[in-house]
Amino acid sequence: MYVTEHHALSGAPRELEDRTEITDALLRFALGQDLRDEDLFASCFTEDAELDFRPAAARWGAAPPLMKGRDAIVATILSGFSGRVDTTHQVTNPRIAVTGDTARLTALVEAQHLLTADHTTHALLKNRYDVELVRDGGRWLMSRIRIENVWYTGDPAAIFTDSNRPGCVA
Repeated sequence: MYVTEHHALSGAPRELEDRTEITDALLRFALGQDLRDEDLFASCFTEDAELDFRPAAARWGAAPPLMKGRDAIVATILSGFSGRVDTTHQVTNPRIAVTGDTARLTALVEAQHLLTADHTTHALLKNRYDVELVRDGGRWLMSRIRIENVWYTGDPAAIFTDSNRPGCVA
């Protein structure tokens, strides 16, 4: 499920380029949310992408649906932000395994969520990401993202508009 190989690089320049582009897909995901930039956010997904935030949300009793399709993911996530939640995301500890035109990425993402109208209502999450990617020309796109919560603190109301619909994905 997670990338745990005991090597970082085989030394090939193409591999360095791939690893940079693979990491960039997750960075576009994070910054696209923080800036509410629809084009940047959409640029990280395949058309038929799946985003599974259910394992993370289950930690505090929420049950969002499995999100399917780039357009649906972008609309669901960004509409939940609009005028409601301010976020910042930090991506760390990326581990990558490339096999031809597919790859797997494991990373930690820390996400701060604050209600726009009242920053005293906030949630801080540390999540583990398991991401499958595919090569699309010179860039990599995420085809499947599974997010598990390692820990959180704060009020889940800063994340969800109700118990089943994500206001954002951490």
